[in-house]
Formats: sequence, structure tokens, C-alpha cells
Amino acid sequence: MIITSPADVAFGLCELIAIDPRLAPLARRHAPLPLRLAEPGFSGLAHIVVSQMVSRASAEAIWTRITAASGGPPTAEAYLGLDADVVAGLGLSRAKASTLEFAARAVASGTLDLSTLSRLDATEAIEKLTALKGIGLWTAEVYLMFCGGHADIFPAGDVALRAAVGDAFGHDARPDIRQVVEIAEAWRPWRSIAARLFWAHYAAGRGREALPAVE
Repeated sequence: MIITSPADVAFGLCELIAIDPRLAPLARRHAPLPLRLAEPGFSGLAHIVVSQMVSRASAEAIWTRITAASGGPPTAEAYLGLDADVVAGLGLSRAKASTLEFAARAVASGTLDLSTLSRLDATEAIEKLTALKGIGLWTAEVYLMFCGGHADIFPAGDVALRAAVGDAFGHDARPDIRQVVEIAEAWRPWRSIAARLFWAHYAAGRGREALPAVE
């Protein structure tokens, strides 16, 4: 199933609770869960890459410059058409600039069809994304969740998710990635709904929105 609406999220949450009744108290506390869905494509992937900055303000400033230079949310072709001097002035690190260029070339050439990835099995879709130079597991997972609407993704490397899972299940310390991967196996095929639920749990404990973030 591809998640496309709040109704899909609500349905998935009911299915998730049926799979694991331990999550019912969290669901009562935090529902309705946000959809947080963007259009699939290069712009969504590029935004996720840019968002991995030490400072959220810096990431937002860089994204504003990219959209201004591209005349709106960037397509692969628009990004590749930017002058080298313009790209150099965006504020991207060398690694991130390289990642965006490789991704844009793959999309523009038709090597990678970002719009169809969510129809694939999670493992296959992640493999296709991480085959791109500079795209890591967390980036691929977050893209598939929030741009592709994939229903069965759980970014276990996300620091907020690990903290929230640890809190919900009474861990003394934040569980490591391996532990969270094992825990999340029980939530197939609705791991993306579980991730939304635990991000909501993390946010409620801190009184602010929880955004995906990787160590």
C-alpha cells in the first residue's frame, strides 16, 4: 500500500495496533498522526539531503537559495543547469553538492525513476536509492516514507525514533540501531505508521515538532 492521505494513516494505525496492542496507549495519546507527505521526485530527495545539516537554520537558508536559483522547487534538469559559480554560492558542502549532482544526473537521464520507487518492496527500493553515490540508508528511508508514501519503512538510525522506542518500552538507555531494527520487525507491513507514532511520542515529550535526524 502507498500512503497518500490522512485516512491512509488512520487506517494503518488501526492495523498497527491490531498487530501490536502494546502501541494502543501511544495511539490514544498521539492520534491523529500527521501525514507529512511531499511530492516524489528530485526536489523531495534534494530537500532531505540538504536537511542533514548541523543547524536547521543553515539547512533552511541553503534550501531557500536553491529554490530561488532554480526558479522554484528544483527539478533535476534545473539543478544541472545552474552555473558552477551559482552552485558554489549555495552554501553546500562539497559532499552534498556532489550528492545532488549525481542524483540529478541519474534522474535526468532516466536511470532512476523516483516516482515509482514506493511501489517496490522496501529492500529493493532502498537498494536502488543507496546505489547513488552519497545517498545513505537514512536518506533513502526518509525519502521513501515522506515522498514516496511507502507504508513499510522504519529509519532505525534516526536518533529521535531510537529515543522514543527506548522510552516507550522502558529502556534505561537509548537502544542501538540493531535493537530498534529487531523491535520494528514486529510492525511489518506498517512500519512507516509506527515511525510516525514514535516521532509523535518523541515530540510530545519535548513540546515541539520532531523532525527526522540522523547521527
